Amino acid sequence: MPATSTSASLRVSTGVPELDTILGGGLTANRSYLLEGTPGSGKTTIALQFLLEGARAGEPGLYITLSETAAELREVGRSHGWALDGIELFELVSEDGLDPDSEQSILDPSEVELGETIAGVMECVDRLRPSRVVFDSLSEMRLLAQDSLRYRRQILALKQYFSTRQCTVLLLDDRSSDPGDLQLHSIAHGVITLEQAAQEYGSERRRLRVVKMRGVKYRGGFHDFAIETGGVAVFPRLVAADHHAEFTDALVSTGIDHLDEMLGGGLSPGTNTLLNGPSGVGKTTTAVCCGLEAIKRGEKAAYYLFDEGMATMLARSKAMGMDLQPHVDSGMLQVFQIDPAELSPGEFASWIRRAVEQDGVGFIAIDSLNAFLQAMPGEKYLLLQMHEMLSYLNQQGVITVLILGQHGIVGDVRSEIDLSYLSDTIVLFRYFESRGNVLKAISVAKSRTTEHQSSIREFRLARGGIRIGDPLKDFEGVLTGLPNYRGSTPLMAADPAAGGE
Repeated sequence: MPATSTSASLRVSTGVPELDTILGGGLTANRSYLLEGTPGSGKTTIALQFLLEGARAGEPGLYITLSETAAELREVGRSHGWALDGIELFELVSEDGLDPDSEQSILDPSEVELGETIAGVMECVDRLRPSRVVFDSLSEMRLLAQDSLRYRRQILALKQYFSTRQCTVLLLDDRSSDPGDLQLHSIAHGVITLEQAAQEYGSERRRLRVVKMRGVKYRGGFHDFAIETGGVAVFPRLVAADHHAEFTDALVSTGIDHLDEMLGGGLSPGTNTLLNGPSGVGKTTTAVCCGLEAIKRGEKAAYYLFDEGMATMLARSKAMGMDLQPHVDSGMLQVFQIDPAELSPGEFASWIRRAVEQDGVGFIAIDSLNAFLQAMPGEKYLLLQMHEMLSYLNQQGVITVLILGQHGIVGDVRSEIDLSYLSDTIVLFRYFESRGNVLKAISVAKSRTTEHQSSIREFRLARGGIRIGDPLKDFEGVLTGLPNYRGSTPLMAADPAAGGE
């Protein structure tokens, strides 16, 4: 019986919640969809999740396979911890079909095999009357047809047949045909393409794209995904405009009095601060101070480490008088040590969203953007990714601290990327030479929300924490690293209480 307009408007879940979100609520029921991708891209896993979701809802499921055996499919299920007992697995090519004695030569073998295949599909569907069907795969059907016209006719016949049987169908294809052949795209009600790309170093990256979906407003573009134990995890592309929250804009302290003065009163919720300077100058310690102050205010904090090991960071902070372990144990501080070679940008964005929306994190530090860049295919994509992520965090009222390391120590200091236009506040750190010592300086170069000071001050790391001195009024060229001294301003280096280095 033809599908009614009421049943056609129903939506069914794919079994992957994040994919349902991308599709605007799932698939339209009783339609045929193409799920295409190269071998190993995740088609079978998504197809099994689709059928398992139907089984949980009491909908009979059928997996028709020409390319894999039922035993292989069960093994895939076991690898994810799934029992496929509620799914009917039907092999179109059995041992009888491989028997040499069953061959004939009067008719074209392709005509017989294709006809038998189609007849086998129809017989199985009529017998089991499933609500969800997976056909794996169309590449074998294409080989049996041998002719593009016959192939298209058979696919159209299958589509028409399924539409009269109240079935929601996933047709799998390994894209082994001509890449320019879009016959299947025009026939299917919707098309989802899976891609995987090998990196020169690190694990392969997977992403998907909804090519078309009739009658559905979906989220376009590429979305990263990963195949994990338990199924496919999809990370929808972050769109900041979809997320807004109410928050107060009262300034909060960094935990460093003089730095608060330089910032014009402190940090504003819903803004991001870029700590920019060469390696070892004190950027991480400053970020940790800001995070500890957030915890004292009762806010949860998350610190994402791309460069340094977690144990090293905790030990170094403790030596500076900032013991983070109690806050980690209490759950107020989350510290993540991230390998950029193993993490896709989409997955990282999903971590950020989970920390904010589920864990209630109000302070986030990313250390550093240099390593995060290695997870991206190019600078252009990093800037786009960071723009969406920072816009999202700002709209959620989160205080974000970004650390960007620069090349060089003294003199010509350069950055790999320029994030100045994305940053609400920029704090510069520099080394400079004076009286035979290498000292540190700090300055606030930009603040969109406060009237900040433009002074350059000495900055020191000591056992008691961070110390910031008076403005270096009698120095010229401090930020170049090679200043001229023209006055009598005392330096903290001369103060034994500073804990000299």
